Amino acid sequence: MSRALPVSPFLSRVIDSDLFRAVLGRFATGITVITTCDATSTPHGMTVSAFSSLSLSPPLVLVCIGNEATMAPVIGAAESFAVNVLSAGQEAISRRFAGKVDDRFAGVGYTTGELGDPILDDVLASLQCRIVARHPAGDHVIVVGEVVAGATYEGKPLLYYRGGYAVLER
Repeated sequence: MSRALPVSPFLSRVIDSDLFRAVLGRFATGITVITTCDATSTPHGMTVSAFSSLSLSPPLVLVCIGNEATMAPVIGAAESFAVNVLSAGQEAISRRFAGKVDDRFAGVGYTTGELGDPILDDVLASLQCRIVARHPAGDHVIVVGEVVAGATYEGKPLLYYRGGYAVLER
């Protein structure tokens, strides 16, 4: 015989944008900076927390880019991108690439990956991806990349939780 669990009043609330943000804010995420270059080889990048692995075989990841983001037309025309997983000491980099800055790369150290995209200095990990699909979804586009190269480094991750930055304690 199964026993019914009591219904929480919080579970019965109709979702609105405020509740949706509050719920998603309780999901701690790592922070990435997605980078690519335009047709003139000018580097572009933006802070993205909507990043996920998708498949091990083939190795695929996805990033979600808002349609209104300045990066949207650049990634829409790009053939590749890099994922830079930020380390605990890179909050300033995250803020820089999230803000409205004319040249986000001014004074930021990076090397060029084998697909031509910027790999930021001092990151926790990086992936170089060839774009294999784009899917419109609500007010974003889901960009799927096949991973062709990657690297890991020692350190702690920079996290985002409930609207603020956090660092893993251990």
